[in-house]
Amino acid sequence: MMLPEEAPARAHHDMGGVSRFACEKLDKTHHELTDFDRQVDALRQVLGATGLFTVDEMRRGIEGLGAETYDRSSYYQRWLYSMVTVMLEKGVITEDELSARLAA
Repeated sequence: MMLPEEAPARAHHDMGGVSRFACEKLDKTHHELTDFDRQVDALRQVLGATGLFTVDEMRRGIEGLGAETYDRSSYYQRWLYSMVTVMLEKGVITEDELSARLAA
């Protein structure tokens, strides 16, 4: 019988049923959102309301992250990476515009 982690074409983010994660306790305590978390969620809402970004695009962007980026990123950092990737793909922003804003 094949284990879930041995399934062909299994993406890195698809951790369900993988034995090395099966025994980890789930942290069910309440987590306060940071200002960063709130800002990323607000950006997602604006992009969604204007029709520039869909939930499906967000999921595709998150699932497309490399294993290293996925593992080192927080939940909302993954959202942000996805939004930036999709906005670049759609030409809403350019690499130069993004670089200029990040340098400011």
